[in-house]
Amino acid sequence: MAAALCLAVAWIHVQDQGGFPGDKTPTYVGIGYYALEAAAVLCAVLLLVVHLPRFQPLTWFLTAGVALGPLAGFVLSRGPGLPDYSDDKGNWTEPLGLISVAVEVVLLASAALALASARITATVPAQEREAAQVAAK
Repeated sequence: MAAALCLAVAWIHVQDQGGFPGDKTPTYVGIGYYALEAAAVLCAVLLLVVHLPRFQPLTWFLTAGVALGPLAGFVLSRGPGLPDYSDDKGNWTEPLGLISVAVEVVLLASAALALASARITATVPAQEREAAQVAAK
């Protein structure tokens, strides 16, 4: 599911920029869109392909970034505004933006749960080892 959500984030932003290559101005906003789209596709691939336990936390951390980046951009672009970018200032109810927020919140929750699960799984063996050492004494 998270891989599909990553692809949805990429697709939403391609649509918002008017297709690919699109034309978001100022330049830094357009570059941010390209970076987000590439990162979202990369995370989708990693989530589908990489199943090595030691790389899972990194993959989920990157996935959380794919969710957090555009959420921050949404709030900043509609709230205080961004330098040389006022297209979306105050436009809190744009349908594509609201869909994007919904997808990103679910993706962020998925990543947070996966990271919490990985942390719990990583600490359980250490706790069991400590208990075994105490019991052996």
